[in-house]
Amino acid sequence: MDEKKKKNETYEWIKALLIAFGLAAVIRIFLFTPIVVDGISMMPTLEHGDKMIVNKIGYTLGKPERFDIVVFHAPEQKDYIKRVIGLPGDTVEYKDDVLYINGKPYDEPYLEQYKKTVNDGPLTEDFVLEDKIDSDTVPEGHVFVMGDNRRKSKDSRHIGAVAIDEIIGSTKFVFWPIKDFGIVK
Repeated sequence: MDEKKKKNETYEWIKALLIAFGLAAVIRIFLFTPIVVDGISMMPTLEHGDKMIVNKIGYTLGKPERFDIVVFHAPEQKDYIKRVIGLPGDTVEYKDDVLYINGKPYDEPYLEQYKKTVNDGPLTEDFVLEDKIDSDTVPEGHVFVMGDNRRKSKDSRHIGAVAIDEIIGSTKFVFWPIKDFGIVK
């Protein structure tokens, strides 16, 4: 192989690698990014150490929907993973371990497994929205979020409503550990 052909091949490899790294960076920054669940606030749905993919483009094109699992920038300069319970303009209330949104009861099938293990009172304490965020409705441009582990979750009941602008994206897909591989609800 002559010297000119070696240089040309090296240049092509360098160019291919730069393009690959550039595409990977664009995908990670603007489209999808991995995240690791830190803590127990979303158990039993998500466990500490689960690795997930965050869809960053969904809320660029649309808005959060009720019961989406979202990742957002929390006040402690940390990213939290929680479930959207209340949307802008909603009233939110818990009474006798039942969620009421705008006065209508909602099923939360993702909590059923956990409710069966709780023997000392309700999983979610009774409250009305005004007791938690000083407003009777979720403010415009915000959502009310809660962790599925209602007794051990620092969420909107403690940090207030979350600005939609602070949401990084939604997550539904666990890719590690392999035993939990798949879509979560």
